[in-house]
Amino acid sequence: MKGNRKVPGLNSSSTADISFILLIFFLVTTSMDTDMGITRRLPEWQPNAQEEEAKVKERNLLIVKVNSDNEILVRKDVIKITELKDIAKEFIANPENKDNLPAKEEYEIPGFGTVVTTTKHVISLQTDGDTQYEIYFKVQNELSRAYNELRDEWLFEQYHKHSRDFAEDADEIVYAKGMYPSKISEAEPRQYGAANIQYAE
Repeated sequence: MKGNRKVPGLNSSSTADISFILLIFFLVTTSMDTDMGITRRLPEWQPNAQEEEAKVKERNLLIVKVNSDNEILVRKDVIKITELKDIAKEFIANPENKDNLPAKEEYEIPGFGTVVTTTKHVISLQTDGDTQYEIYFKVQNELSRAYNELRDEWLFEQYHKHSRDFAEDADEIVYAKGMYPSKISEAEPRQYGAANIQYAE
């Protein structure tokens, strides 16, 4: 009878081999997403550049340290993460032209003209070997916010528009970055003590 006919079973002897081949195929052809972190454009290499960068006037250098206890130190004082942005903004712009902050000088922004800004300021970010990545990321974020807010304020003074009103590659954005160029120097993490920095006269 037709109802009693048995359905032949599938031959599964080569199933494991086929699965293994497919697994290898997908591993080879699939691209994995990776953590990108914070993007920084590295400067062009120059002979003895490291030694020259280490010789910085004290007034032009702001040292931000994050120790092994994840405490943020600026000028040897422990501060809160919420204070860092405003401290960095004052250091970068030196609005009151203080003697203990970077000196203002005339600077030519290509396509815009001559401006007066702190051309030689450097923010040195130093971390300990045990510093947590989370606090390091927050410090980087606050320093970036300081630059972005200064640029936005300058754009509003010049054009009565905010940075969000311009395209990312607009000339005005380039001018703002020329007015306040990002100068963050990241020292190699150290287990003990601060980085050995020399000050030039």
